[in-house]
Amino acid sequence: MKRIFLVDDHPMLREGLSRLIENKSGCQICGESETASDALDAIPAAAPDIVLMDISLPDKSGLELIKDLQARFPELRILVFSMHDEMLYAERVMRAGAKGYLMKGESTEKLIEAIDCVLSGGLYLSRRVCDHVLNSMSKNRSPGKAGPQSLTDRELEIFELIGRGRTNAQIAAQLHISPKTVDAHRTNMRTKLSLPDSASLMREAVLWVELAAAN
Repeated sequence: MKRIFLVDDHPMLREGLSRLIENKSGCQICGESETASDALDAIPAAAPDIVLMDISLPDKSGLELIKDLQARFPELRILVFSMHDEMLYAERVMRAGAKGYLMKGESTEKLIEAIDCVLSGGLYLSRRVCDHVLNSMSKNRSPGKAGPQSLTDRELEIFELIGRGRTNAQIAAQLHISPKTVDAHRTNMRTKLSLPDSASLMREAVLWVELAAAN
């Protein structure tokens, strides 16, 4: 029986996923955690075949957790199950080392299909994302038209926190970096997104967060 480890900061969601997966897939839930640090501590003893995880975690970016897990356990399969727009995050999590991406809200059948696909050694992305990746490879982006997809993983993380109303000091504390580093990232983001000032950056970030929540 295949073993699955859950990483999500919502206890009720983990409980629901545990019941659903064990009833529908024949897999066993071997452990769970709500933070990245707890997951890194618990996964060695749990010995899962696959980690099913969100990328919004309270103590650390899920992208960083994926990279940490791949560095420690290169054979471990990781499937991301998140509310964040797959068009923006799927390619990033795959580059970090995950083997699939599924948005919360998809059907139970899609979740079981994704788990089976990743466990069998495949990669799982929706047709929408596959088409988007192929299209982006065949087109050159117009200068000055870059969107959030042009940001690095860290910049995107900060961009989202700005959109959620976090101050520089709060962002620095949450990400364990200095306020000066946050300032440097903000400057880089304004340049990449062709925005004239910090107020414009905040408006863009707030709008992006609102649109992501609506999808």
